[in-house]
Amino acid sequence: MTLASSPLQPGQRRVAAIDIGTNSIHLVIAAVDVALSSFSVLHAEKDTARLGERDPETGDLSLAAIERAFRSLRHDIELARSYGVEQIVTAATSAVREAPNGREFLQAVQEQLGLAVDLVSGPEEARLIYLGVLSGMAFGDQPHLIIDIGGGSTELVLADGRDARALTSTRIGAVRLQREFCQQDPLPPQRRSFLQAYIQGALDPAVAQVRTALNPGESPVMVATSGTAMAMAALAAAEDGKPPLKLQGYRLSRQRVDQLLARLLTLTPEQRRALPAINERRAEIIVPGALILQTAMAMLGCHELVVCDRALREGLIVDWMLRNHLLGDRFVYQSSIRRRTVLHQARRFGVERERADWVAAHALSLYDQSRGLLHHDEGVGRELLWAAAQLHTCGKSINISAYHKHSWYLIRHGELLGYSQSEHLMVAAIARYHRRSLPKKRHEAWQLIEGRDQRRTVASMALLLRLAAALDRRPAAVIDAIEVSAAPGCLDVRLRPKPVEAGETPVDLSLERWSLRSCEAVVMEACGLALRVAEP
Repeated sequence: MTLASSPLQPGQRRVAAIDIGTNSIHLVIAAVDVALSSFSVLHAEKDTARLGERDPETGDLSLAAIERAFRSLRHDIELARSYGVEQIVTAATSAVREAPNGREFLQAVQEQLGLAVDLVSGPEEARLIYLGVLSGMAFGDQPHLIIDIGGGSTELVLADGRDARALTSTRIGAVRLQREFCQQDPLPPQRRSFLQAYIQGALDPAVAQVRTALNPGESPVMVATSGTAMAMAALAAAEDGKPPLKLQGYRLSRQRVDQLLARLLTLTPEQRRALPAINERRAEIIVPGALILQTAMAMLGCHELVVCDRALREGLIVDWMLRNHLLGDRFVYQSSIRRRTVLHQARRFGVERERADWVAAHALSLYDQSRGLLHHDEGVGRELLWAAAQLHTCGKSINISAYHKHSWYLIRHGELLGYSQSEHLMVAAIARYHRRSLPKKRHEAWQLIEGRDQRRTVASMALLLRLAAALDRRPAAVIDAIEVSAAPGCLDVRLRPKPVEAGETPVDLSLERWSLRSCEAVVMEACGLALRVAEP
């Protein structure tokens, strides 16, 4: 995609971020929505430049590694400029900050490519990773323990919805350990035991710092980012009966990590490279990376982790937004991430915001008044209902015919930050079933919803959205309030029109009442209740 095919939208700014890591160089090009104080990724790619392959005698970045890095950076700069970005923000991490010729390399990049690169410290690297995860997950009130296993270092961050309590960086990484400890491959048992002990010793100070920052009784959620975690999740997902569309939010138990690692340790390099779930270069360093992950989970007493596909590169975007006063407070940004991402997608697909707000308000009013009648939800479904109401017409951007199916596709394949994988699928399904037929076993949208409770939530929230959407008949808001009451075997609904000025003609809601009555059969089929719409 080039700038010519993707013009700047009103209120949009573009920025690119380049993360110069030990194993890979990552590029992210983002569109920043100034009004919503959010961003979406327009383009992302990485190149396995292996800058961490240093001279074994001097520790310098090798000439071959520098050449690969220059080639990658030249490509990234050209691509970013083709998108019309106003700035390219950068960070060079472990490999460059430790190499004796690291600063010479950065000076050459500035002189030859015109790119000023920030050399970040270990704690600053951890802070940027934290900001990246913060932009992609809702922390709520529970502390989160973030682990990022890079090529040359491993960052551990303990954070909650208000602050980062511990920012640590340890000089162990997948490329570094592969180079220093894995001359024999597969690893002999004795060498593996030695490497595990080395990893444990290296992680001890960081783990102690994290434990000190935990309050009594707290049990943090472990979040894993970057290459090793994504590769392990991909290997696990490939064995699942229903592989997820995305790895964001994928959960991996410690037992599963142990099983995957046990299998990887028996494979030769050629056999690992043949695994379809990971690329050839990742296969070379997956074993030491997985050993770090396994050891960290054991030391921290974590029984499960959740994968986040945002990390340092997205953290650079958030940091740029903070420095340019596009985010008043990163914690306010984090606390409203679910709302922001829904509104961002709605704007992206041309949803009429005012009408979506009306439908959402009607849906939530019905939700609040019909508990125990149309649904028995305890609160989980309310936010999902709001999100689906905001996005239920996004499929009209493709085709107005059967647009609910297009809405399901767009929501499912879109980015809903802060929502778990199951919540994401539920929002898409609620939008899918707000019109036409009720859920059927043969429908893919229904098959993807796992568990009786989740399906019950989807069905009841979709019914509420169906009723709310039935009231959306005109381009102007005409309903002031919806009143719901119950009688034996019946659900009575009364519509109150918006008040008018003296002398004006009262609003006639006959069209809305007629539309609502068209839902009578569905309400009876779903709940066994007769829907009665009161006359004025």
